[in-house]
Amino acid sequence: MPNTNGFRVAVLAGDGIGPEVIEPTLVLLEQVARRAGSPSLSFEPLPAGAAHYAATGEALPARTLAAARSADAILLGAMGDPAIRYPDGTEISPQLGLRFELELYAGVRPVRSVPGIPGPLADLRATTLDFVLIRESTEGLFASYGKGTIENDAVARETMVITRSTSERLFDFAFRLAQRRKQDGRPGVVTCVDKANVFAAFAFFRRIFNERAICFPEIQPRYAYVDATALDMVRKPWTFDVLVTENMFGDILSDLGAGLIGGMGMAPSGDIGDEHAVFQPCHGSAPDIAGSGKANPTAAFLSGAMMLEWLAVQHRTPACAEAAALLRKAIDRAFEKGTLITSEFGGNASTGDVTRAVQVAIDQLAN
Repeated sequence: MPNTNGFRVAVLAGDGIGPEVIEPTLVLLEQVARRAGSPSLSFEPLPAGAAHYAATGEALPARTLAAARSADAILLGAMGDPAIRYPDGTEISPQLGLRFELELYAGVRPVRSVPGIPGPLADLRATTLDFVLIRESTEGLFASYGKGTIENDAVARETMVITRSTSERLFDFAFRLAQRRKQDGRPGVVTCVDKANVFAAFAFFRRIFNERAICFPEIQPRYAYVDATALDMVRKPWTFDVLVTENMFGDILSDLGAGLIGGMGMAPSGDIGDEHAVFQPCHGSAPDIAGSGKANPTAAFLSGAMMLEWLAVQHRTPACAEAAALLRKAIDRAFEKGTLITSEFGGNASTGDVTRAVQVAIDQLAN
């Protein structure tokens, strides 16, 4: 049944600029929910991250995980600090723990141009990019997270894992997303990105992709090696619709995708499973600018819009989709004149400036 009583959102603001971009995101989410008449949102702040680890020895407390598991959705700011590390030298990354614990196998990384934001490509077609990279988020090379070995200070080993069960769910997710995008006028194409010409694991990955493609005859399956995909994401990114790939490949390509639309401050993401989902900006905690007011909150705002869209589908609540569309349109309106310029583009628009501009745009559009 559709939800009419409201949703509980677990909020893990995290480290560095995380709290600085999450606080205004909550304000905007409440604003668009009210304007669209969607169910109310209640936010539950929860501790996690590098600073919490430094203070307590826990990066992801059990009570935080339990509260996140029981929430309707999870919103995350940014976590980690290069100066705070585990004994093995790796950084604090509780967001990875959430992915594994909640089986968030589909890492969704939209690559959508925002009007008025300069990109690195000269071709005018690059000003209207709209494709989605889906990164498997629990297996692949990341299956070795915390399990790698170093033998006699001479050989280091990490193991890549591809399983049928996770790959089938991943590909079904990609094809269903392409179906929804096709209804909105997109091409209806899913490209499997792999290295099947070299590795047996990726040949297996592609074989499962082919098996699942048969179940979605209205969607066109395509294939590309990861190196050629990196080339074409620069050469002709406007030809893509939905891309689906392994964890590490997706980690790298999603940053390239963020670069195409202006940088990490414009790049939202969601890590989605069958029952749970985490939404967060793609950028890190950026401790070098924390507290300066320079953080671009747009990626967090767009991640909030993704959260609303997911709630709309998960709970059959169309008003949440309307709220998401309102927020995204307001972001476009705030930037489209090219006068709202944040620090990564050489301007001085602060976190607060961006927030106020989007707030004004929401009211204008809603009225």
